[in-house]
Amino acid sequence: MPTIKDVAEKAGVTVTTVSRVLNNRGYISEATRKKVYRVMKELDYQPNELARSLFRGKSNLIGLIIPTVSHPFFGELSAYIEEDAHSEGYKILLCNSQLEREKEIEYIEMLKRHQVDGIIMASHTIDVDEYSKVNLPIVTFDRRIKEKIPYVSSNNYQGGKLATNLLIDKGCKQIAHICGNLSLDLLANKRSEAFVATAQERGIKFHTVQTDINVFETKQYERLILDLFSEHPNLDGIFASSDLIAASAIKICYQLKKAIPDEVRIVGYDDISIASLVTPQITTIRQPIEMMSKLAMEILIKQMNKEKVTVENILPVTLQERETT
Repeated sequence: MPTIKDVAEKAGVTVTTVSRVLNNRGYISEATRKKVYRVMKELDYQPNELARSLFRGKSNLIGLIIPTVSHPFFGELSAYIEEDAHSEGYKILLCNSQLEREKEIEYIEMLKRHQVDGIIMASHTIDVDEYSKVNLPIVTFDRRIKEKIPYVSSNNYQGGKLATNLLIDKGCKQIAHICGNLSLDLLANKRSEAFVATAQERGIKFHTVQTDINVFETKQYERLILDLFSEHPNLDGIFASSDLIAASAIKICYQLKKAIPDEVRIVGYDDISIASLVTPQITTIRQPIEMMSKLAMEILIKQMNKEKVTVENILPVTLQERETT
């Protein structure tokens, strides 16, 4: 494998000159620059990116920590963040925590070893103390973990209020909210708060059902929904905290021969692509995922540049009414 010394010898320049060309530092004539790049191509020389990042004090790498890329919401979120990062000249190191604290700690250490320039954190683990020890720019999604660490979220309370009011306005008399585990300190819990407050305010019978800590198991969703209908056969409205849960509710209603929306109305959350692909199409609360991703990148880059940032960044949601209501 050719080295930087081999490039310098063949190009007839010093190793320092090759280094300056690679890192775009100092004055180098255009003729010398072209000659060095030509030799690099001839020798198939691949620069040591870690060494270059140490020299520049910048790796152009960003760590993205999510629960699992297999979940449609986090898959779409990752795609948007990667696109925004690429447009700004950064590459993404994607880390799936799988809701495991030890795995997440390992990823944080790995990102530090790779000299990442910043971290976007969208994980759902209970313990977030490790992030307080990371001396790097950080932006979190839907989670407030420390007073000075900026976060990006949708207006979860408004979303919960819109969904609950819609079900009641459509004539539902007994409604349920299926949400993630509320022991996780997430801003998404405000959807549940809004559901309870709105149902109480309007005098409607309601139930709240939580998933286990592992909030991304569709089989678990189906069991919860089956149990819900078994315990409350007159249930006629469901507010699901994700479109994936809403899709599971559609499946169970089909199995139980409950017509949608005549017997049961369903509202999801997120407005990921699956919401308009299933039949019937899901009425949902739309999070502006693309805008949230772009904002997270903007805030992270501002931190890297030592610019002042806003800690709380909450974007509005909208109601997308479709066939399930």
